[in-house]
Amino acid sequence: MRLRFIGKDPESGKDGSPSVFVDEDSGELVLQGWKVGDEVREDCRKAGPVPDHEDIVRLPGRMVPLLRKACDAAERSGLH
Repeated sequence: MRLRFIGKDPESGKDGSPSVFVDEDSGELVLQGWKVGDEVREDCRKAGPVPDHEDIVRLPGRMVPLLRKACDAAERSGLH
């Protein structure tokens, strides 16, 4: 797995975390974000189950440009 760092939340400071990566081998997005609370988890489960091997993270809306950049990079990989 070769992770390409796309960027992090521009307002998170030097120790902040919400970040976006692209796995250059698989073309998948890798997201690092804030853990969600039980209320958000329950709301998400209304749309369907969240398997034990999956999780839910929250990213601030200001990261949309980074997500677009990551989506473009993943699409260019031709691996999807």
